[in-house]
Amino acid sequence: MARIVMKFGGTSVADLDRIRNVAARVKREVDAGNEVAVVVSAMSGVTNQLVAWCQSLSPLHDAREYDTVVATGEQVTSGLTAIALQEMGVEARSWQGWQIPLRTDGAHGKARIDTVAADDIVARMARGQVAVVAGFQGIAPDNRVATLGRGGSDTSAVALAAALKAERCDIYTDVDGIYTTDPRIVAKARKLGKIAYEEMLELASVGAKVLQTRSVELAMKERVRVQVLSSFDGGNRLGSDLPGTLVVDEDEIVEKEIVAGIAYSRDEAKVTVRRVPDRPGIAAAIFGPLAGAGVNVDMIVQNVSADGTTDMTFTLGRSDLPRAHKTLDDNRAIIGYTELVTDTNVAKISVVGVGMRSHAGVANTMFRTLADKAINIQVISTSEIKVSVLIGADYTELAVRALHTAYGLDAA
Repeated sequence: MARIVMKFGGTSVADLDRIRNVAARVKREVDAGNEVAVVVSAMSGVTNQLVAWCQSLSPLHDAREYDTVVATGEQVTSGLTAIALQEMGVEARSWQGWQIPLRTDGAHGKARIDTVAADDIVARMARGQVAVVAGFQGIAPDNRVATLGRGGSDTSAVALAAALKAERCDIYTDVDGIYTTDPRIVAKARKLGKIAYEEMLELASVGAKVLQTRSVELAMKERVRVQVLSSFDGGNRLGSDLPGTLVVDEDEIVEKEIVAGIAYSRDEAKVTVRRVPDRPGIAAAIFGPLAGAGVNVDMIVQNVSADGTTDMTFTLGRSDLPRAHKTLDDNRAIIGYTELVTDTNVAKISVVGVGMRSHAGVANTMFRTLADKAINIQVISTSEIKVSVLIGADYTELAVRALHTAYGLDAA
């Protein structure tokens, strides 16, 4: 007997038939003698509609009332899933974040989890009851519902698994695991049996959409084994019995690949601040106000010229570009730049793998491969297990395919 947390995303609970499908999968685990807790997202498209209603009434809406509205999507799904389980003869009860309670900080709309009090759920699971938990939500210090930001249901599931000391957290979605790259771009992409927390965290942070970054951070911190697998498999209503991809500690992976995967992101913008005085503190003068405005900067390159000025180039999320532009305009007199140049026709390509720690030449393979395809590199950024480059957006798919082949990741 094992204790398992099963998390189902919006596409897995998109309608009543799929909710029945979810309940049948849960029943199989219960019938196998396992203790089960379920975390559900809102039905596909529901959260977007709720967010749109809030924005239509007031673009600058109160974040606490926003949370009151958008948290209802998961509340509906948890109740419906519990009803479906009961109809199949499985004892089940729905739980909202405040009932557990899952306590968060006070950052409404993007709250972070502080504690999860799981004793009551553990006791009920021991009696054979399935806990169906509304993901994406908790209770803030002001005793109001707080949501965790988009993709927060994954984080809810991992936090609950850690609190329950579950054997693993199974995250069901519309893909059957984690691939070496996007299979829609590379037909020969391979599904990975296992991937290290660090690799998954890097891939999630640079564009891979399978898992939310905060959920991977939490899994790595709490050493929660996470499995990504599909709710669907052709005409099989119960989905595939094939294993998905396990996200685990690096020590669990016997044969470590040099490169685990290739990720890409088209949601990038490049900013160049031209002819800034080359003096101590100039980087702080640029990036301090940006940080104060909530703009996350990623890749940074500085070019120094002979006339005592410098060009500072950096990347950020495309949605942050208007705010960054305004912030730099407001601080132009302090920074002293002569021109601000922006470019949204860019993409970030990243090569990730723990094997980079012990193998030389990974970056050189990337640079040589892109050069052979006549793809110009605009910015470079590296970490211990990642190399990222910024290129023209038009070359995204060509770059991903070429690199996937160059690192020997193509399926036979």
